[in-house]
Order: sequence, then C-alpha cells, then structure tokens
Amino acid sequence: MLTQRNMRIHFAAALLVLALALYLRIDAHDLLFLFFSITLVIMAEMFNTAVEAVVDLYVQTFHPLARIAKNVAAGAVLIAALNSIVVAYLVIYPRLSGW
Repeated sequence: MLTQRNMRIHFAAALLVLALALYLRIDAHDLLFLFFSITLVIMAEMFNTAVEAVVDLYVQTFHPLARIAKNVAAGAVLIAALNSIVVAYLVIYPRLSGW
C-alpha cells in the first residue's frame, strides 16, 4: 500500500497535521474531527487503489466504462481530500490567527 505515491503523500500530510495539532494543543473534540477526516481520505485512497487494480485486472483494452470507474474513484479521493482541508482549516486556523 505504501508503494502508492499518493498514499505516501496522504500519510505525510496526515502526520504534519497531527504534529501541528499536538503542538497547538488542539482539544480532544477537535482532534477527533481531524482523525475522522484523515481516516476518510486514507479509506478513499484505498478504495481508489482497489478499483484501479480490479479495472486493470479485468479490462485489457481501453473501455469507456473503465475510465469512468477510475475517474469516479479518483473523484471520491479528491472530495475526501478537500473535506479534510476544510476540517483542518476550521480546526487549526483559529489557533494560528493569533500569531
């Protein structure tokens, strides 16, 4: 799983956000939102990888439905990642605005 470049990027971003949250002493309630958001992105990336692997296993030539399946799975990752950015902004930005 960690051989996937995007998965490594998501894990690195998650570690940075969690380190910043611990440094800023984010309370448990807000930390829970961050954890759920991170988990959602990781799960979406795992499902995306699974869909791509199954499509590649099943389809040997170009097929428009295969392209749609891959694009929808990638779109789910994008939506989850955008959601995590919004959550991080709402949780972390108020604590940074005083700096």
